[in-house]
Amino acid sequence: MDLDPGLNRAPAEVASVHLMGIGGVAMGALAGALKRRGLAVRGSDNPLYPPMSTFLADQQIPVAPGYDPANLQPRPDLVIVGNVIRRDNSEVAALAQAGIPYLSLPQALAEFFIKGRTSIVAAGTHGKTTTTALIASGLLQSDRDPGFLVGGIMNQGGQNFREGAGKHFVVEGDEYDTAFFDKRPKFVHYLPRIAVLTSVEFDHADIYDDLEAIRRAFDLLVQEMPADGVLIAWGDSPEVRARVEAAPCPVLFYGNGEHCQWRLLAAQPARDGGSRLRVRAPGGGELDFHSPLAGEHNALNTTACLAALCAAGLSPAQAAEVQQGFGGVKRRQEVLGKARGVVVVDDFAHHPTAVRETLGAVREHFPENRLIAVFEPRTHSSMRKVFQQQYASVFDPADRICIREPSLLGKVPEGERLSSRQLVEDLTKRGKDAFHFEDTDGIIDDLTASSTRGDVILIMSNGGFDNIHERLLELL
Repeated sequence: MDLDPGLNRAPAEVASVHLMGIGGVAMGALAGALKRRGLAVRGSDNPLYPPMSTFLADQQIPVAPGYDPANLQPRPDLVIVGNVIRRDNSEVAALAQAGIPYLSLPQALAEFFIKGRTSIVAAGTHGKTTTTALIASGLLQSDRDPGFLVGGIMNQGGQNFREGAGKHFVVEGDEYDTAFFDKRPKFVHYLPRIAVLTSVEFDHADIYDDLEAIRRAFDLLVQEMPADGVLIAWGDSPEVRARVEAAPCPVLFYGNGEHCQWRLLAAQPARDGGSRLRVRAPGGGELDFHSPLAGEHNALNTTACLAALCAAGLSPAQAAEVQQGFGGVKRRQEVLGKARGVVVVDDFAHHPTAVRETLGAVREHFPENRLIAVFEPRTHSSMRKVFQQQYASVFDPADRICIREPSLLGKVPEGERLSSRQLVEDLTKRGKDAFHFEDTDGIIDDLTASSTRGDVILIMSNGGFDNIHERLLELL
């Protein structure tokens, strides 16, 4: 039984809401925001891990373990369906039979929090979480009281969602599909007036067939821009420039090139951590300031943030000044702890480009330390052989490399699977000290025995990785 498209709407009055797939970062944040509005909020999901399990518990939002038709009793006024939910989910069948109004997460976000405000959307294959957080942080520090939704927990306030009362709402523009009943990218629902496009590369192999499909998705974002909007695009990328050629609004380019109105002139590691950046603003004025972030990719993210903040009303000097106060995002080069003289760093990196840039940034921050890279291929794309050759060339900044056999490899058709053993062989042929592990326990045992004072262990995964970070620190 299919969902009735006529019920894909918000009812006139909503007092109770059920969220299917509540454990996603954005879904959990939305749940918390709706509860703070006074709604009765509950949800369902498979077993959760920190930080979202902790976040929902702190919000006192009940989460049913697993999916069951009984979770729709008592009957809620509205059901919000996360994009993790499949058409054959038992709660979907119960939802269809009960005839309850339903929305996707992007629809709910637009309906309850974005409408009537200036929407700032940060999109792109890479950097969108950090860029969204940078913009939100800048508006917060300049007393604009923004609302925001970030695809990661900001260290400032320990939140990824804020309703705010100001005129701006900043949202991460995810290109992943909206829901099983709406295969368009999430960002088409976000009413963009100021948008940032950081990069365009192939990713999400489970829903996009090829790079051309990715291009069409980002073309939809450009088409959504109003004539009086502003599109901020990475001018050094031919792919990005091609996407914005037909933009219906003014386009501002940022990057290293001379043609960029916002030009990154220099990015040098700072003695006290982070980077010293020099950026030329439109009109020729130069900004020299400190950013707490390391790496060329974060210098570019920061430059894009400057452009967005100025489009939102800040002066270039104000936009540069607030960068110092950025507290970072959890799971983005986050130092989790130090034990026995060994530093453990967590990062969300999984795409080859993100792995390369993250390793480069950590190497820049710890130039004299032995850098150990621990990588779990876990996304639908990273577990596919489409990136087999690319992965072999992105670990160069690391001194030692530990590759885990993907735990979810069974979700990928046999002929399309990444070979983690072949990856280790290819890395070894390149002269790298690389090792393959069947499970997380093997990695922990190896690192506990082999790591020494001064080592930096960078752990990269988009999942919980069997709580490897805390377990390793405890053993060390």
